[in-house]
Amino acid sequence: MKFSYNWIREFVEDLDYAPPLLEKLITMKTAECEGIEPAGELLAQARVARVESVAPIPGSNAVKALVDVGWSGKKTVVCGAPNCRPGLLTAYVPIGKKTIHGVESDGMLASGAELGLSHDRAGVIEINDGKPGTPLVDCAPDSVIDIDNKSITHRPDLWGHHGMAREVAAILGHRLKDPVKLNLLPGGAPSVKVQIEDLDLCPRYSALLFENVTIKPSPLWLQFRLTSIGLNPINNIVDVTSYIMAELAQPMHAFDADLLHGDTIFVRPAKSGERVRALNDAEYTLDRSNLVIADSQEAIALAGVIGGADSAITDKTKRLLLESANFQAASVRKTSVALKLRTDASMRFEKAQDPANTVRALARAVELLQEVSPGLGLVGGLADQKKQIAPPRVIQLPLDWLARKLGRTIEPAEVRRILTRLEFAVTEPTPGELSVTVPSWRGTKDISGKEDLAEEVGRMLGYDSITPRAPLVATSVPYIDPELRFQRELRQVLVDQGFTEVYNYSFISEESARTFGFDPATHVRVKNPIASDQELMRTSLLPGIWRNVLENSKRRDAFRLFEIGLEIHQQNNDGDLPQEIPHLMATLYERQGDGSAGLFEMKRVAECILPGAKACPAEAYPYEHPVRSANIVWRGAQVGRIFELHPGLVKAGRAAMLDLNLRAIQSLGPIDAKYQPLRRFPSSAFDLSVIADLRAQAGELESSLRSFARELLESIEFVRQYTGPPLPENKKSVSFRVTVASPDRTLSSEEVNDIRARIMEGMRNLGYELRV
Repeated sequence: MKFSYNWIREFVEDLDYAPPLLEKLITMKTAECEGIEPAGELLAQARVARVESVAPIPGSNAVKALVDVGWSGKKTVVCGAPNCRPGLLTAYVPIGKKTIHGVESDGMLASGAELGLSHDRAGVIEINDGKPGTPLVDCAPDSVIDIDNKSITHRPDLWGHHGMAREVAAILGHRLKDPVKLNLLPGGAPSVKVQIEDLDLCPRYSALLFENVTIKPSPLWLQFRLTSIGLNPINNIVDVTSYIMAELAQPMHAFDADLLHGDTIFVRPAKSGERVRALNDAEYTLDRSNLVIADSQEAIALAGVIGGADSAITDKTKRLLLESANFQAASVRKTSVALKLRTDASMRFEKAQDPANTVRALARAVELLQEVSPGLGLVGGLADQKKQIAPPRVIQLPLDWLARKLGRTIEPAEVRRILTRLEFAVTEPTPGELSVTVPSWRGTKDISGKEDLAEEVGRMLGYDSITPRAPLVATSVPYIDPELRFQRELRQVLVDQGFTEVYNYSFISEESARTFGFDPATHVRVKNPIASDQELMRTSLLPGIWRNVLENSKRRDAFRLFEIGLEIHQQNNDGDLPQEIPHLMATLYERQGDGSAGLFEMKRVAECILPGAKACPAEAYPYEHPVRSANIVWRGAQVGRIFELHPGLVKAGRAAMLDLNLRAIQSLGPIDAKYQPLRRFPSSAFDLSVIADLRAQAGELESSLRSFARELLESIEFVRQYTGPPLPENKKSVSFRVTVASPDRTLSSEEVNDIRARIMEGMRNLGYELRV
């Protein structure tokens, strides 16, 4: 949000703080400033000048102009503007002499863009009247203070210059000037009727009708004000509405009254499928959730967002209907998000504007329109339909509580002085307790309790005046949530295995859901998504991790990532809240290789997390490699899945994935750690190679070997797998290392041979051939 220093000075009497000092003051007391930008620096030197004559310069599109610049005489200026002509009143800037196209040019004739008055670079500015040598009327260099929007999002009054001036005046103790003259509002019956269908969606709608309107460019001072704060000048009528929005934080809209049907303005929900063509030339299809302004035939504007093109102000406009309304913040926000359309008006209405401001804005408009469109006249009185305005909120403020809250003693007179300067009404019905009435512009979604008043007093005093002191609060051993502790331990295990944690949004797009074969209809849909591609709540962590893989694979040949987050699933019953299930999703990406090493590494990681877990091959899902997927089984229950992403989802390389249901794991209980003494006697090991079918699972072979080894088995370790000569094409050799031991003695060679023979005999009985 940009604020003009000169504009603020107009409202704060005797403001003598330089812009840098004022910026610091606002940052410390009100809102965070992000810097100061100069505006219209050349205006300090610019003077009105009259072009006396022009002569073409051979070989160029420029002309040699003789200009009268008043007291400094006549100057020869080279100008390339197409509108440079004899008799033209324009702006001259003495920037020094320079030879252009072989002609010495003494200064320059300036365009609106060069002076900072507008964005027009098509030609030099044209001034209607003025005396050569005099400064441009009401156009002086300015400093624009840039304030962070987020720091004033709870302050709708600060989205206008008068509101910010009120803060400055309160901080400095100066008098605040009000630009509004309510006595300019006409009396009598209005010429237009207003009908509001739902006063909760539109608490107030005010309007005035004007005739004898002249459409033309705005005065230079008005163009400069708007341009300096980032608004585009359009014409004198539209510019007045933009000016008042920037001054009073009240958005307005002007309709060409001759393009409206009937004498009544309707504020109603849109009809399902109703269409409206907006000022941005886009056409929008609406539904009942969108509030519109309509005449007797059709919608003519999107309430609080943007006006309609079919009733817009044009050069032919002669009668003008000026709207100043107040709309429910949530309604405007929903429409803005649904239509992906954010405007200066919608941003202000989303902050919950003051309903009392509508008529103030119209009174200000009467004064400004009479200035920019001489001869304009009012038709009838003020049209003003509104909801019953609630009385101002009154808050009791105990002074002893305030002192404890702020951590310092404050004189009652000082508290009253601060709140009164901020235009709160303050009385003291009982000693030691103030009764504070909240002004309407602070009562929408800002000041609601005594804690808010404590903040007002504290920031005006200056938080640097409060001695930092830790509160005296009794301490106790905090409760340790088992789920959080489990997830913290899980994170540490993965970090120890070389993984980096990532955090993704819980929202996905319909396109992402369909990429993995998920049905968008089974997802929880967000009513007010923060972005157009985040309208669904995720039912899997996979889409987010997949995007991480795609982005990181552009820069790295190998990496390991994991995320711990919630899957959100719809319940069968409509009234039930969605179910949130914590999951772990990990990925191991490698650009080189066939991906098998990554799968085995993921299996090892799963075993680090869940000792004794088994990977049981399973039918692949559409997003998985057709023959590389398995269920993770632990303690007899399926708790996750290990797989390789389908090659079609990864442009280059292979990505092994591990997905664990943390709720299912926790439901099986903690892993009991048992003490095992150090082995006192040596173990014996031997290798066995089992000849099996190509599709035989190593895990099943291991289970068979384990059953025959019995109680003296210490471990079985997979060693290698071999295919090729002299084995048949449909066979493979799977080698294991079998380790046996006894806790109370050293096994003899005969005992070891007996175990090996028992294993071999058992495997042969199952139809396998063994090699030793």
